[in-house]
Amino acid sequence: MKTLRNLTALATMALGITGLAGAQSLNGRWAANTEQGGSKIPFRLDISGEGDQAKGTLYNGEDKEYTTSASVRDGKVELNFDHYLVSIVAEVKDGELDGRIESHRGGPAAEESANNAPSTTPGAPARRNSTPFHAVRYVAPTAAEVKNVPNIDGVWEVARETPKGEKAWRVVVQQKGAEITTTILRVDGDTGALTGSWQDGKFVASHFDGARPGLITLTPQADGSLGVELNTGNRNGMLIAYRPEVARAKGLPEPSNYQTHTTVRDPNEVFTYSFPDTSGKIVSNEDPAYKGKVVLAIVTGTWCPNCHDEAQYLVELYKKYHDQGLEIVALDFEEPTEISSLKRVNAFVKQYKVPYKYLIAGQPSEMWDKVPQLVNLNTWPATVFVGRDGKVKATHAGFAAPASGVFNKLLKEEFTSNIERLLKEKAPVTTASLQ
Repeated sequence: MKTLRNLTALATMALGITGLAGAQSLNGRWAANTEQGGSKIPFRLDISGEGDQAKGTLYNGEDKEYTTSASVRDGKVELNFDHYLVSIVAEVKDGELDGRIESHRGGPAAEESANNAPSTTPGAPARRNSTPFHAVRYVAPTAAEVKNVPNIDGVWEVARETPKGEKAWRVVVQQKGAEITTTILRVDGDTGALTGSWQDGKFVASHFDGARPGLITLTPQADGSLGVELNTGNRNGMLIAYRPEVARAKGLPEPSNYQTHTTVRDPNEVFTYSFPDTSGKIVSNEDPAYKGKVVLAIVTGTWCPNCHDEAQYLVELYKKYHDQGLEIVALDFEEPTEISSLKRVNAFVKQYKVPYKYLIAGQPSEMWDKVPQLVNLNTWPATVFVGRDGKVKATHAGFAAPASGVFNKLLKEEFTSNIERLLKEKAPVTTASLQ
């Protein structure tokens, strides 16, 4: 009998421990939110694993951003996205997560969010931002039939003047029934994939992927236009978007041309650069690795979300064309604290498995002095296509990521067309090659 009682006690204790562990496990999907501009920004967060083996996942549409390190222990959560210098720190309270999102950003960084026009002051000092974070267990919505959902799928244009010379932005919507993925596409690139649905006579979509938290409301208007509210419930702040053909008929200006926004001062000049890499070694266009090669020179910064988007595509291009003679070099502009530590740069390179050189060119405010051969250089990123003779053959302002739909497809066609055309050119004959 005593043995039976002992076995029963042990079984009860085991069940209690299992139940406690189950109650404390944070694995699964969470419905999270943060704040920006007085608005709550909902977003998806997945947590898996325990202790220092934990992992957090944020979403840019269906694209995933993973933590560089994470810890889940004793009811406390720390999710680090060092490639953005962003951390989510929270505690479990009554089965919910409550804490802060801490970010350390410099350069013209804050302008990347959906509600701000591009900054005119690149090189602003780095600053630490802290915003509230709260999350509850995600509960899948019950399938309910939604009737009379208007169709807003496709491309829209909204008049928007910015200091970068823009006259209009695009609003790109990908719709499936009552669900949408949408983004604002500017000359720098898009605002990330905001996802949402039809709610009470309007579409509401949001996102947070480690940077650029955003909330957008799209309201179909009786005249066929589309009301666009960015990060605000103030209807006085509503912008009006039109289909491109309607915008042309109204005489409204077109969005900037990504291929002509930035130009080169002299197409007969060799494109030059000479900066230290992440190990401190000076690398220049005269190095054997770049001579006679097709080179994509990228003006970039790891504080820039659109530069994160482009880097992942450039890794694909490098793998595909490097053996055929393609080189890529990043002319990287960072805030002073990041230049001294390179914490985010090194995490960025590791996270995206970047195989090409990152050259630390200076601070964002020094961009025009350090890259003087480009005219109207004011986007992050900017891509320079350099031929085998070392001269600029084409430029592209910004980067339209997959959230931009057809414009991402057009960008990829443009990039591959330029690369393949330039790879077919013969390297110039030099004195060294004749010896």
